[in-house]
Amino acid sequence: MLYTMYELNRSWMNAASSWASIGAEMLNNPALPFGYNSLSPVMASALEVFAHASANYGKPAFDIQTCTVDGQTWPVTEAIVVHRPFGNLLRFTHSGLPDNAPRLLIVAPMSGHFATLLRGTVARMIERCEVYITDWADARMIPMSEGEFDLDDYIDYLIGFFEHIGPGAHALAVCQPSVPTLAAAAIMAEAKHPCRPLTLTMMGGPIDTREAPTTVNDLAMQRPIEWFRHSVIAKVPLQYPGSGREVYPGFMQLAGFMSMNLGNHMLSHYHMFKHLVAGDGESADATKTFYDEYRAVCDLNAAYYLQTVEEVFQKHSLPNGTFVHRGKRVDLGDISDTALLAVEGERDDISGIGQTRAALHLATGLSESKKKYLLAPEVGHYGIFNGSRWRNNIAPVLEEWIARFDKPALKIVA
Repeated sequence: MLYTMYELNRSWMNAASSWASIGAEMLNNPALPFGYNSLSPVMASALEVFAHASANYGKPAFDIQTCTVDGQTWPVTEAIVVHRPFGNLLRFTHSGLPDNAPRLLIVAPMSGHFATLLRGTVARMIERCEVYITDWADARMIPMSEGEFDLDDYIDYLIGFFEHIGPGAHALAVCQPSVPTLAAAAIMAEAKHPCRPLTLTMMGGPIDTREAPTTVNDLAMQRPIEWFRHSVIAKVPLQYPGSGREVYPGFMQLAGFMSMNLGNHMLSHYHMFKHLVAGDGESADATKTFYDEYRAVCDLNAAYYLQTVEEVFQKHSLPNGTFVHRGKRVDLGDISDTALLAVEGERDDISGIGQTRAALHLATGLSESKKKYLLAPEVGHYGIFNGSRWRNNIAPVLEEWIARFDKPALKIVA
């Protein structure tokens, strides 16, 4: 019923958005008399802001066309190299990369947004690396015939992706996937898997949420897992391929994130309104671009979502040494040759300071020379992997870390 009511409301809002957009165009059209009223710019700007805020957003494209390295611009090639029901593996490369360029798997969050949220991450790392990224699917588009998907399956997908890339790859986990990626590294290390990553960088990840808990962590701890099961899980409506699948709807995740900083989001739209009134289309477009991405959300398979809430945020299974994959306990002490880099943002309100750094203490079998910690000053959660501070301050540290442990001799040339 929850999902159905949302769909009804969304249909109405889509119509309202279309009418508002038409109204704004009419008021801004110099060929029509409406635009010569002194209130027209204000009315047109208000309608445009409403149209943008109430529009429906589908899955965005990465749309990374070129890459500039050392003053030379190269065309970028994007390809699906592994296709699986719950997520594909994409590869980004360009002809300016040397044959021995490092291969980097970026593990995107499966937390309500599409992998394109990491567009800036990919665009920066493609300069020096052959980049792969997990492109998780929207659960409402996956037929029930494909079965369930939980945290164990997530880890299996990662191991399979590492196997496709081959020995000598590196990994970068952004936010939520830091936990399953670290677990996958430990599982592969224990098995002496030849495709285990040479380095693993975790950025703003909830390895141990007992360290500097945030609002997100508090919410997960205040409610029993049954509350989540009965309050936030819904079935996909009939009009989607995944009809009947139990999911954590993306619109609920977005509502939660928006409510955490509602004042800031309202202020951003007010500033966009002022920019439009003043004729500053460039500044208004920057806000629009951000929200086009931010408001494009997808559903999560219920089994995966509930298991993540319980194991990561309630039981703290990984730091407690009780995390189990396919019936076998995962021991982070098995990691002995995958170098770990933990990156945190000073102003991160999603993963508090110390939550990601905890991975370095838990990897007891790894020498200190293969551990590194970076606290990015004046950086929030989003700024860890996007924006100028990411490009200029954080990415160079990551590139140096990868170069330090890269082993070109291990590469398999396709």
